Amino acid sequence: MAKGLTERQQQILEVIADYIRENQFPPSIREIQEAVGIGSLRGVTVHLDALAKKGYIERGKTSRSIRILHPAYQAAMNAEMLPLLGYIAAGEPLLAENNIDEMVPVPSEMVRNVKGAFLLKVRGDSMSGEGINPRDLVIVKPQQTARHGELAAVMIEGEATVKRVHFENGTVKLMPSNPAYEPIEIRTEDARVIGKIVGLIRDYEGMAF
Repeated sequence: MAKGLTERQQQILEVIADYIRENQFPPSIREIQEAVGIGSLRGVTVHLDALAKKGYIERGKTSRSIRILHPAYQAAMNAEMLPLLGYIAAGEPLLAENNIDEMVPVPSEMVRNVKGAFLLKVRGDSMSGEGINPRDLVIVKPQQTARHGELAAVMIEGEATVKRVHFENGTVKLMPSNPAYEPIEIRTEDARVIGKIVGLIRDYEGMAF
């Protein structure tokens, strides 16, 4: 038994390490509860808090945010946990805590060493011509500019939309790829590029996110 751990804490730590090795991302609290047979989610969090206090793990405030710190239990992960952003309030920092819905594991190869990458969930079918469907997650490389014709995430009145960006005579045209939709024409100063789309994740069964 690891020094300073109770039998239950040791069991939970091993469950976390095994889960990460198998899945390349950390378990949820409910999955830990089911694996060790604890009667409540609160019972699991008490042990997780103890493991964090003893320096074995680190926990964030979102789902699947457990990270093993102790070198004896660290597993090589081939995934990165990226924040999935929900509604983005005007004036708030992009990655403010209340903008983050959850953390989602993404294969490291898809992130491409992009610093500060994040995810947006696609709403609507305006980009279906590019194979981007409702509920897809797009991987966004944060940047404040886009080239003419690039696929980008753009903020309009506090909401992010994914479109091809066209610049014409002091205006920005956000171009859909579904003929059922018209381009959105807006003044340059009223549109704020927040990133370039570099990848896409799809869950066909709609269960993961």
